[in-house]
Amino acid sequence: MKFHETKLSGAYVIDLEKRGDDRGFFARAFCQREFAEFDLPTEIAQVNNSLSADRGTLRGMHYQLAPKAETKMVRCIRGALWDCLIDLRPDSPTFGQWHGEELSAENRKMMVVPKGFAHGFITLTDDVEAFYFVDEYYAPELERGIRWNDPKFAIQWPIEPVVLSDKDIAHPDFDRSHHLGQQAKESLP
Repeated sequence: MKFHETKLSGAYVIDLEKRGDDRGFFARAFCQREFAEFDLPTEIAQVNNSLSADRGTLRGMHYQLAPKAETKMVRCIRGALWDCLIDLRPDSPTFGQWHGEELSAENRKMMVVPKGFAHGFITLTDDVEAFYFVDEYYAPELERGIRWNDPKFAIQWPIEPVVLSDKDIAHPDFDRSHHLGQQAKESLP
C-alpha cells in the first residue's frame, strides 16, 4: 500500500500497490503492521456497505463524538464518488479545513477519515457502492452531522446534489459547542 497524507494531518489517501501479470493483479487493502506504522487503527469493529442508486446522491457530513469517535476507511467498489472530510479537531492547525478526493472502482483508492473529522460523499455515477471499515461501533446517541453546504467550510462539491435524506437536509450549520460536545463547551470562552 502507498500512503499519501492529505493537507489535513492524519488523513490519508491509500493507493494499492499492485503486483500483476496477464491474469490481473494482487494487492493488500489492509495490513495491521503498515497501518500501525502510520499511527492508524489496526482493529476493525464494523464493515459497512452502502449503495446509492442515483448520480448526485449526497451522504454527509457525519461523525460521532468521543468516546465513540470513529476512524473510517472508505473505498468505492462500484461506480465513482467524491469523498470529503472536514477537520473538526479543536486543537488542530487545520481545524475547519476540508479535503476531497475521487474514489472509484477503477482507481481503487481508499480514504482514511480520522477520529474528529466529519465525512461525506457525493456520487458521480449511478449505482455507487462503497465499503466503510470502521474502528468503533455505531453509537446513535453520539452521532452528529453538519449541513453539507455550510458556508463556514465552503466545500467545493464537484456537482450539485439531487438526492439527500431528510436527516442530512436537517443537519445544522456548524456550532462548535453543539458539534464537539460537552468538552468543547467547557473550553469555550
